[in-house]
Amino acid sequence: MNKMEEDRIECVTSSSSTERFVVEIFECPVCAHAMYPPIHQCHNGHTLCSECKTRVHNRCPTCRQELGEIRCLALEKVAESLDLPCKYSPYGCLEISPYYIKLKHEALCNFRPFSCPYAGYECSVVGDIPFLVTHLRDDHKVDMHSGSTFNHRYVKANPLEVDNATWMLTVFHCFGQYFCLHFEAFQLGMAPVYMAFLRFMGDETDARRYNYSLEVGGYGRKLTWEGTPRSIRDSHRKVRDSHDGLVIQRKLALFFSGGDKKELKLRITGRIWKEQNLESAACISNLCS
Repeated sequence: MNKMEEDRIECVTSSSSTERFVVEIFECPVCAHAMYPPIHQCHNGHTLCSECKTRVHNRCPTCRQELGEIRCLALEKVAESLDLPCKYSPYGCLEISPYYIKLKHEALCNFRPFSCPYAGYECSVVGDIPFLVTHLRDDHKVDMHSGSTFNHRYVKANPLEVDNATWMLTVFHCFGQYFCLHFEAFQLGMAPVYMAFLRFMGDETDARRYNYSLEVGGYGRKLTWEGTPRSIRDSHRKVRDSHDGLVIQRKLALFFSGGDKKELKLRITGRIWKEQNLESAACISNLCS
């Protein structure tokens, strides 16, 4: 090993040690997250973040002395001069940001973990897509289906009752990706409605590569929806409240069920397909001409 290689290794090791040291200095002793200005300290110099200051009832978590309103201006000044890697760098993020905007980047980082997309209730589990697929199957008992087409039947004995209800019917695996099919029954103003929509288990950029269609009908009539699946980065409630899916008014749902208003029977079919690459389409067009 020559002198230049030794110096490079020493430099990398030193840089790594410095980063660990900086992370330790800025770690809040209460929540263990990085502290951002305003950074508070007690009379003995122990620091903590502003969010945790309200949790400890104005007592230093280290020495139990009263905190008061002392700011650690020196540490805040150091923070302003730092450029640090994203906390999701172990997952592949290469972003290096000034300390004071690092938090904003991490809130939107494409490498941050995904939240569980189960819609039956709020679930706090987070992880990557393979982990969440296993979690949905084993913990929420969601049906798994391989293929790009679906066919679901919704039956309700009393069509006059529309309870606010949510179901994640199935997780579909196709094109090497996972998709969640949701079905809703809820009040939209004074009118009961039913809604079905698809979410993509991945980021919005990848979701745009796919399209899907949903269809409900009967007795010579049908209602069709076609669109792009929403990313699970968008919460289930956000997608539902945007009405970005197949929305069926109750009167129409009853018509599709036979019109006798004795029973609600809806059959929803659909398919998922991958958007054709525009460049490939252009090349084919040029060849044909």
